[in-house]
Amino acid sequence: MTVYASNYDNLLSIIVPAYNEESVLEAFHKRLISVLDGIEMKSEIIYVNDGSRDRTLEILNSIRQCDHRVAIVDLSRNFGKEIAMAAGLDYANGDAVVIIDADLQDPPELIPELIKEWGNGFDVVYAKRTLRQGETFFKRTTAFLFYRFIQRVSNVSIPEDTGDFRLLSRKAVESLRKLREQQRFSKGLFAWIGFPQKEVLYQRDPRYAGVTKWNYIRLWNLAIEGITSFTIAPLKIASYMGGIFALISFLFILVIIFQTLVFGNPVKGYPSLIVVVLFIGGIQLICLGIIGEYLGRIFNETKKRPLYLLNNYYPSENSSQILASDRFIVQERIVNGSR
Repeated sequence: MTVYASNYDNLLSIIVPAYNEESVLEAFHKRLISVLDGIEMKSEIIYVNDGSRDRTLEILNSIRQCDHRVAIVDLSRNFGKEIAMAAGLDYANGDAVVIIDADLQDPPELIPELIKEWGNGFDVVYAKRTLRQGETFFKRTTAFLFYRFIQRVSNVSIPEDTGDFRLLSRKAVESLRKLREQQRFSKGLFAWIGFPQKEVLYQRDPRYAGVTKWNYIRLWNLAIEGITSFTIAPLKIASYMGGIFALISFLFILVIIFQTLVFGNPVKGYPSLIVVVLFIGGIQLICLGIIGEYLGRIFNETKKRPLYLLNNYYPSENSSQILASDRFIVQERIVNGSR
């Protein structure tokens, strides 16, 4: 099926973060190019090698030799997927930019539908999952609860059941490039920039090969990142808890004074006293931990380190044709930290 773009001269950029994906890259690229060959737009495919320790970079170089549309952004070490996506956006030259994972859980065949909605005037077209195949009940349940929790506590409307698979207009990409924060939760950033947004529904497939890099510890850290990046609700909860327990303690003091004056003060209640002390101490430690999470993020942001460092950049043929453009000059300034 041929998909007609509104302007054949438009360039479509595909950003693919890759970390230890040797088992799936060739199959992914084959499916991706079969989709791009049916789209009447020039295209570039930007693979971001996020410090892979397997044969990922070797396979990417082999793919690039066979496909002139492929560019490789090779990071100096593993910075994490959030930073890898930011690096891809810095090097994406397209009028429309699609972010997609290499594990084939997100089908490349959905890209024409994303392009269609972009042609209808939407700056952000995100793929919303109606079914998550190949995932455990626990993971599906926690993801369901997380998206709904952050939807209610965040100061921006973050779409539920939505990952990073989406299309961004050039205007949206340029806006995201201005956000150079270290502690990144991209799903929130995509929503924060605003602009007209549209969902496209799809069913997420099981992983094609290999194992997921997102274990429960990483998912937990990402959830904390999202919550602390887009809401101060935990700090407010800590304040409310402190006020409630202070009130309860004050009332308890009044009860003790009354009992002492009326009935005397026999020595008793040691077990209940220990329970109360340990409970209040636990609440205090939780509140200190919440404050510490926010303080640690402030500390990281004040250091003003670059988001990432490059080992090498291998441009695609379409990228090479616009290296001298103003867009690329601005991009290079962003990457190198000069404003």
